[in-house]
Amino acid sequence: MDIQEGVLTFSFATSDGSLASQYDTWAFYRKQFINVANGTKAVDFIYLDNNQKTAWLIEVKDYRHPDTEQIKPSKLGEVVALKVRDTLAGLVAASCNANDPQEKKLAKQALKTKSFRVVLHMEQHQHRLKFIDPADVLLKLKQKLKAVDAHPCVVHQGNLKSAMRWTVS
Repeated sequence: MDIQEGVLTFSFATSDGSLASQYDTWAFYRKQFINVANGTKAVDFIYLDNNQKTAWLIEVKDYRHPDTEQIKPSKLGEVVALKVRDTLAGLVAASCNANDPQEKKLAKQALKTKSFRVVLHMEQHQHRLKFIDPADVLLKLKQKLKAVDAHPCVVHQGNLKSAMRWTVS
């Protein structure tokens, strides 16, 4: 299954019944959940990997594109952590209250997985003055998300981990 995010195409392995979805476009999130507690945030994708019994929460930042929201490097880890928190809360609410049967089903399946994994997919120009050090962001994610995923990942097209059953082009 392919999902487009900006100029990037994510191709998820789904032949075994695994599912991928662009969570931040769900009707439940956009029409029902977004205004809870004065506004919520959302990760870009959810990938339910049947092989690993894992729900991957994936946030994408492509700093090569001029329209990418410019978040201060020192705040990026916190922004992603907030999106993960809000997405988890949204999945719980969607599992009970989503009007779209497919969204409700996906939310229920995500909550039945054995683990949640968090990924920040970050593309950037290596030689720009405002280069964001992935190690710094990873450290912040580990501090903020330990209870959800003690081993979050910060990746780009060239260094996806072997456990990640998708490609990016």
